Amino acid sequence: MKVVIVEDEVAASENLSYLLKALNPEIEILAILDSVKASVKYFSKPHDAKLIFMDIHLADGNSFEIFSQTPLEVPIIFTTAYNQYAIKAFKVNSIDYLLKPIDEDELSVALEKFEAKTQHETSIKMEEVLKSMFTSKLDHKSTYLVHHRDELLPIKTEDIAYFYIDVGVVKAVTFSSKSYIVDKKLEDIEKELNTYQFFRINRQAVVNRAAVENVKVYFNGKLIVGLNPKFPDRVIVSKAKATAFKDWLGR
Repeated sequence: MKVVIVEDEVAASENLSYLLKALNPEIEILAILDSVKASVKYFSKPHDAKLIFMDIHLADGNSFEIFSQTPLEVPIIFTTAYNQYAIKAFKVNSIDYLLKPIDEDELSVALEKFEAKTQHETSIKMEEVLKSMFTSKLDHKSTYLVHHRDELLPIKTEDIAYFYIDVGVVKAVTFSSKSYIVDKKLEDIEKELNTYQFFRINRQAVVNRAAVENVKVYFNGKLIVGLNPKFPDRVIVSKAKATAFKDWLGR
């Protein structure tokens, strides 16, 4: 199988290459492209690629720009930091995807799905993908009803700096430093949010990008994130999530 990787992070492309070779030594990686410009140039010429692994955010723009500049009907498996809820459109349109950091078992399943389909079945219909993506944004929750004494108050999602678990109870903290109890699981809240605006930073919290004040490098590849309003404890991003968090914050 001849494969092309479109990825601007060297560590990510090297890891994917290693995993692919480990799963199938017969896989031939034809090229590793790190930008929209390089991808357009490569795919505008005759090539033998049978499958493309493509990150969404590249050094010089969004990978969807590639499709507006050159015809591309090769099946694609997206590698992305988006969560499953945000990119459900890809599955609706029979497009496979892998969440970063890439798991070897999930990669194996994706390859099996690719091999089980014909190129016709996995051809990319980018207009349908983009339409579905924009439509899905309408599903994002805009308001939360929160407990305040004996009342339920409507709080706009955009006014919430972060959600976090406090002794088993989920709370929402607004940019005005007010804290409210939300009668939902953090996992369910994560699925309702716009993933451009919110990120599941660790098991305890989901943060609004507007609340991120600074990021410091911690030991062993971890990160410490400063939030405003101040978070009750030190906010640590694991090594496994560090790349995805930086990708999200740098959009």
